[in-house]
Amino acid sequence: MSRELTTKANYSIVLVNYKSLELTRICLKLLQEALQGQDVTVFVVDNDSRDASSDYLRSLDWIRLIERQPSAPEAGNLAHGRALDLALEQVETEYLFLLHSDTFIYDPRIFSVMLKQCGAHPRVAAVGCLEQLDRGVLRSAWRRVSRFGKHYTRRGLRSLGVQAREPKPYKETHLKSFCTLWNARLIKQHGLHFQMDQRNPGYELQDRMSALNYSIGLISPRKIFSYLDHIQSGTVSAMGGYSAHHRRVRMYQQITAEKPSTADLPPLQSLWRSLKQQLSGAMTLEKLKSRFTTRSAKLRAH
Repeated sequence: MSRELTTKANYSIVLVNYKSLELTRICLKLLQEALQGQDVTVFVVDNDSRDASSDYLRSLDWIRLIERQPSAPEAGNLAHGRALDLALEQVETEYLFLLHSDTFIYDPRIFSVMLKQCGAHPRVAAVGCLEQLDRGVLRSAWRRVSRFGKHYTRRGLRSLGVQAREPKPYKETHLKSFCTLWNARLIKQHGLHFQMDQRNPGYELQDRMSALNYSIGLISPRKIFSYLDHIQSGTVSAMGGYSAHHRRVRMYQQITAEKPSTADLPPLQSLWRSLKQQLSGAMTLEKLKSRFTTRSAKLRAH
């Protein structure tokens, strides 16, 4: 009997699950297909879900499951960061990809694209995107202008002694971990890890690496989202972490809603329906991969 040859990869992948069965299952289905023919270790840290998602992960023999049991209640971002650090301790490869359970990889070439950029120079510590969505030029410009106005309005009010909220940075400076590549060897070499303060995982790590004169590689939203899709805060929305009318909840509901098949469905909604069909056996992974590859090529051509 012939066996399929595999190639040992110089990177590992880690994602964290917390009570997100459907999202995690789809994420892993696509990831398994993308990694065929490669010997890649995929760490999945279950953050004490104690539900059907935990049972599902235990049933998979191709992932390395880490079941984390926190000793006390903790904020979601801290739980996520500590879960990443738990996986980091077991990583033996030079590079480590961070993914979210609501990140859907439909073109596996994103891995080689990011690895090439990270490996181009020995002092590149990480590669990723500053945005969690591809808003396009106009929406991104408007977002920058509106945040700029809010930032300096709040600063002005506080300087006058008027009570106002803490000014937030008007431009993104930290990589978003829905799909980020880190040089794990450098992280360990300097005794650093992902959760180092009260902010989101990786923020302080990025600041520390920059202070050590390492560079951070950036990929534009337009480029990275031609290889994958991401439901912003999909896990939080699924868990009811926002109010019923929050814009992210409305986005999550729109994406995951069951609607009649139509060619006019938005790309993400169409993606979700295809994934649901695939999981129920109505569409083979090969057809799904072909559809996504075609869409990816069209996006990069424009």
